[in-house]
Amino acid sequence: QVQLVESGGRYVQAGDPLTPPCTASGLTFSSHYMTWFRQAPGKEREFVAGIGKLGGARLYADSWKGRFAISRDNAKNTVYLQMNNLKPEDTAVYYCAASQSRLAKSGDEYPYWGQGTQVTVSS
Repeated sequence: QVQLVESGGRYVQAGDPLTPPCTASGLTFSSHYMTWFRQAPGKEREFVAGIGKLGGARLYADSWKGRFAISRDNAKNTVYLQMNNLKPEDTAVYYCAASQSRLAKSGDEYPYWGQGTQVTVSS
């Protein structure tokens, strides 16, 4: 059974950094593209960042390219989302997702999802 478990979400102040991890089990981690999505209250889920199977390729949404960075540690079956200079509009539930097929910005491409971790940014 595939499980993706996000953690590290918490209440932070504007300008703070945060790097939530997502740990996978039940799959061959290095054979999967990994991504982060987020969903803010009352809004559609949106793509944040994705990373290739060996970490060489990275894909970012233009909206926060430069503030966020995705990385992975295949030895630990974990993908990270480094978020810098957080803003109140970054408040959302952050989800990680996995796919063997391709690295894409559409959530429809990802069969495996975690339950999400809440990040709240106060001004």
